[in-house]
Amino acid sequence: MNPQAKLIFAISLLLGTTITISSHHWVMAWAGLEINTLAILPLISKSHHPRAIEAATKYFLVQSAASALVLFSSMTNAWHTGQWDITQMTHPTSSLILTSAIAMKLGLVPFHFWYPEVLQGSPLITGLLLSTIMKLPPITLLFMTSPSLNPTFLTVMAILSAALGGWMGLNQTQIRKILAFSSISHLGWMAIVLVYNPKLTLLNFYLYALMTAAVFLTLNSMKVLKLTTLMTAWTKAPSLNAMLLLTLLSLAGLPPLTGFLPKWLIIQELTKQDMAPAATIISLLSLLGLFFYLRLAYCTTITLPPHTTNHMKQWHTNKSTSILIAVLTTTSITLLPIAPMILTAI
Repeated sequence: MNPQAKLIFAISLLLGTTITISSHHWVMAWAGLEINTLAILPLISKSHHPRAIEAATKYFLVQSAASALVLFSSMTNAWHTGQWDITQMTHPTSSLILTSAIAMKLGLVPFHFWYPEVLQGSPLITGLLLSTIMKLPPITLLFMTSPSLNPTFLTVMAILSAALGGWMGLNQTQIRKILAFSSISHLGWMAIVLVYNPKLTLLNFYLYALMTAAVFLTLNSMKVLKLTTLMTAWTKAPSLNAMLLLTLLSLAGLPPLTGFLPKWLIIQELTKQDMAPAATIISLLSLLGLFFYLRLAYCTTITLPPHTTNHMKQWHTNKSTSILIAVLTTTSITLLPIAPMILTAI
């Protein structure tokens, strides 16, 4: 792809995200979401492979439907209350429609079907954008409307997302699909605590974005897309593989690592809100996710002799990417000890 075109799409992505995050009026938020959608479509379909074109078409249709629902819910709210302000979403039907629309944009169950397919059809860097920056505007909208959302609806969607995200990731061999289902189950954790402590949802999203960025960039630098190629990738960069193992365990939420922090805080908050059964269920469901993370980690560290199939040999790595991977991997492993400082900041 032409570098100038790439630059325009990157700037449009940043612009759309910024407009949505900083807007007070529903129409401005909607415009930001539309700019984002239009900017990511060429990045999904740039390889011209039939899978990529299919992924871009699915993404466009789903996001258009979700954007239409966002406009519809805000108009319904304006008819009933006379308010176009994002924080004044007080009409119950409007807030239900809005929750469904944003769940569709994020890929929460039961609106998740498009997400693994789109991620599988996209290149790894575009997959990283879809998993992190494209989720920021919808989550911000949920954050701003959180006082008027329906807690029961969100809790049901969250538990279903954690269940399906873990369950459907078990049998996958394609790494992008595994990461898509991992994203769905993480979104479940974010949604369950949204009404009770919205700042925790944002903290969870930031840490998830950090860890996912580390995983995607590592896989991109090793040119790995399937579990079978991951098994022989240790010959290219053994130390990077060892760090990928720790990052994956952090994504799974194992205690000494960064990924444990949001889960611990969310379980604590749910227990405070007399939602111990929900906390127990979602904690047990995260064990499903732990299984496929361990499977990925096992494939990462397994030392099979490299077989004769052709895979790209790496003579040198991109220096700027290496530094970024080093910083992201370090933060996604070691942030747990500074939890008290993070807690005082939020």
